[in-house]
Amino acid sequence: MPVIRTVSASDELRAAWPVVAQLRPEFDEARFIAQMQRQIANDGCRASVLYDEDGVPRAFAAWRVMEMLAVGRHVYVDDLITDANSRSRGYGKAMLDWLKAEARRLGCVRLQLDSGTQRQDAHAFYLRERLRIEALHFGIALD
Repeated sequence: MPVIRTVSASDELRAAWPVVAQLRPEFDEARFIAQMQRQIANDGCRASVLYDEDGVPRAFAAWRVMEMLAVGRHVYVDDLITDANSRSRGYGKAMLDWLKAEARRLGCVRLQLDSGTQRQDAHAFYLRERLRIEALHFGIALD
């Protein structure tokens, strides 16, 4: 039976790095740990890890509680990744279900996330899990 825990210590984040690296290859382990600890300390971000029955990290989520005029109080999922070698074992669904339950527990009315247009397998998963495409996300790099 998988276990999901919210983590913040360097060693816990380091253990999750091999999973996170699959989504964020532009980072190295040290930069990932430093940034996550900054986001946890300063921005209300939370990092949750799903461990398999042997205690091996198989899924990771970075998320936060936010409130916006457009959607009210909600959980925004920054990153959600399941280990590529462990897909189709229910880990992604378990993590998403856990995030929904946490959102409800924290008084949120929605769960939101963005997903890069190239992540078509992730989109198929989200649609299967009844998430809907509700908007386009626009951005620009600032000099």
